[in-house]
Amino acid sequence: MAHDADLAAQQQRWERETLDPTLSKMPERQDTFITQSSVPINRLYTPLDVPEQDYLRDLGFPGEYPFTRGIHATGQRGKLWTMRMFAGFGTAEETNARYKYLLEQGNMGLSVAFDLATLMGYDTDQPEALGEFGKCGVAISSLKDMELLFDGIPLGDVSTSMTINSPAAIIWAFYIAAAEKQGVPMAKLRGTLQNDILKEYIAQKEFIFPPEPSMRLVVDTIEFGTKYMPLWNTISISGYHIREAGSTAVQELAFTLADGLEYVRWGVKRGLNVDEFAPRLSFFFNVHNDFFEEIAKLRAARRIWARELRETFGAKDPRSWLMRFHCQTAGVSLTAQQPENNLIRVAIQALAAVLGGTQSLHTNSMDEALALPSEHAVTLALRTQQIIAHETGVVNTIDPLGGSYFVEALTDQTEKAVYDYFRRIDQLGGVLPAIEAGFLQTEIADASYRHQLEMDSKQRVVVGVNEYDNAEPVGIPILAMDPNGYERQCARLAQLRLERDNDKVGQALDALRQACAGTENVMPYLLDAARAYATLGEIVEVMRKEFGIYREPIHI
Repeated sequence: MAHDADLAAQQQRWERETLDPTLSKMPERQDTFITQSSVPINRLYTPLDVPEQDYLRDLGFPGEYPFTRGIHATGQRGKLWTMRMFAGFGTAEETNARYKYLLEQGNMGLSVAFDLATLMGYDTDQPEALGEFGKCGVAISSLKDMELLFDGIPLGDVSTSMTINSPAAIIWAFYIAAAEKQGVPMAKLRGTLQNDILKEYIAQKEFIFPPEPSMRLVVDTIEFGTKYMPLWNTISISGYHIREAGSTAVQELAFTLADGLEYVRWGVKRGLNVDEFAPRLSFFFNVHNDFFEEIAKLRAARRIWARELRETFGAKDPRSWLMRFHCQTAGVSLTAQQPENNLIRVAIQALAAVLGGTQSLHTNSMDEALALPSEHAVTLALRTQQIIAHETGVVNTIDPLGGSYFVEALTDQTEKAVYDYFRRIDQLGGVLPAIEAGFLQTEIADASYRHQLEMDSKQRVVVGVNEYDNAEPVGIPILAMDPNGYERQCARLAQLRLERDNDKVGQALDALRQACAGTENVMPYLLDAARAYATLGEIVEVMRKEFGIYREPIHI
């Protein structure tokens, strides 16, 4: 305490003798400095800003509780993060070619983007899917498409992430069945299923079924993966889309962690041992432009998750306390104006993800505000990661920003704000009641509106948009997809329905209907339907009839 008093006195002296004369000659550029999330930033940080921090309690050593400094004892020195580029467009054949190209360029893992029809559970040739084929990802309507998507790619040798939620269990069944066709048993498959339905209700809105049956499907996948697929991450609890919808960094972290803890509650309620399934839960975060805020967010995330799993849920296996996460640079930060500037934004964001201790990373391409990424743009995005890994030296020591007064204070501040949100969510009765009340959605909408006002007033500068703009035309190449892809996809579906054993399909769908009406785990029945070449739309229609569909309440 005496030391703190001496330091406080010295800081007051510095302000009086050094700072004030400087300010009188050279005033600061503005009255208030804020983070990307509009949190005020002090002029200077000293030990006085982290007075109660205890190193062993709050930071610890890498690879040890509470994992603030990272989940691995060697950081990136032992093994680099997985460079996992998100890709998908048009037909399965086109995306297959992109995957092979990325693997040749040094991509370490595959990550599947699905088109909107697939995300919403429709076959490409259904009327509801018209106009959406292949635009935001690849079209996958059956096991046949999944086989083509991974043709020539040994699924026993790669890890695959799949960004899909409402029909996640079905797409997972297609993937498992495709691996079986290659002779790879499900127990040897490595990868991640996003499967995070709660954030769909909160932010992305790609839901089909009501919350209760949707949560049942998530727990079914957790239970099935725990029993039969020990190398698979059954959920990637996603803050990414919450941030893309306009949330602050604190809201992204608070709502994502609240969702994750809700999945744990449902798993325990099913009768699963938390130490059996928690080690296979993973997370997915957005990394935006505010360099230090993003690093603090990721450090706070690990500490909060470790504490909650150990103290709230009584997990005893240290692997249950680990938060493993993938990061993606912020799509919402990309601009159509001066798109080459996006290369710089992405490099800064990727560096923050690495310094924050990510296990896996996707870097967005410079042209994604205009179209799906071209081969040239996606190569530059991958090279960004490779340069950070091999040329910057930032991987040579673990958590190099640990101990920074600013970073530690911001980490503590972020953690406190997250727990404030936890309390507000608990007061509403939990995550599902908070969603039904529109609380989480309104918080995001308000933050997004506030951010736009800051841009409009130029309190927040976006280079090339509200400052330093010019009228030069965009001159970068744009990806061109196969113009006949839609017709070929529809023809393939028609041929599949003619050639398959339709009696077997009908039997599999009837068995699935009965399972949905009861309480059995639906995964074995989804696998049987997938193996019989039932289509995504056919399977989802069975489930719609049993589960119903969700209409979001209107909140005023």
